[in-house]
Amino acid sequence: MTGPTKDVGREGRKLSRSFGLLALLGAILVVAGLVGLGYTEFATLTTMLLFGWLLLVGGVVGLAHAIQSRGSSFFWLGVVVAALNLAAGVVIIRRPEGSAEALTMFAALLFLTGGVFRLAGSVVVRGPQFGWTLVQGAFGVLLGVLVLANWPSNSRYVIGCFFSLALFDGLGLIAIGLSGRRIVTLVSDAVTPAETGGGTPPMSPTPPQAMAKPSEEDQNPTER
Repeated sequence: MTGPTKDVGREGRKLSRSFGLLALLGAILVVAGLVGLGYTEFATLTTMLLFGWLLLVGGVVGLAHAIQSRGSSFFWLGVVVAALNLAAGVVIIRRPEGSAEALTMFAALLFLTGGVFRLAGSVVVRGPQFGWTLVQGAFGVLLGVLVLANWPSNSRYVIGCFFSLALFDGLGLIAIGLSGRRIVTLVSDAVTPAETGGGTPPMSPTPPQAMAKPSEEDQNPTER
C-alpha cells in the first residue's frame, strides 16, 4: 500500500472515530433527557447546582483575568463582573430551591413579554411569516401565563423539564455522527481502489487492421 493510501486510511479512521464519539455524546444527552423528564425535581436541583458552579468558576476565571490586565482601563469592570458572578454562584449553590423559584419567575416573564412582542409585531408588520409569528407569540403568552398561574409550586419541575427537553438536541448529534461515519466509509472505499490501481484495467482497443476482413487472394495464395 502506498504512502498516500495509508494517509487516507488513517485520516478516515480518525474521522470515523470522531463521528462515533459525537454520536455517543448525543446518545448520552438523550438518555440524560429521558431521566430528567422522569425525575424533574432532581433535574431542577441538578440544573441549579450546575448553573451555580458554572457562575462560580466563571467568576474565578474572570477575576484572574482582571488581575492579569490590571493596567488596562477595563480592570474595574472585569472585577465587578467577576464579583457578581462569584456572588450569584455562591447564592445559587447555597439556596438552589429559592434560586429555582426566581429563575422560574424570570423565565415566565420572558415567555410572556416575548409572546406579546411577537403578537404585536405580527399584527403591525403582517409579513410573509405572519401566521407562523402569530402562532409563536400566542404560544409564548400561553406558556408564560401557565407558569405564572402555578408559581412558585411549579418551580420544582419547570426548570428541570426545560433543561431535559433541551438535552434532546442530542438526537441531532446522533444523526450527524452516524451520517458522517457513513460518508467517511463511502469516501474511503472509493478513494482507496483508485489510488492503489486495484480497479479493472481498461481493455486495449482492437487495431483496425485486425478487424479488417481478409481478401480472397490472402485466403487462396496458391491460385496466383
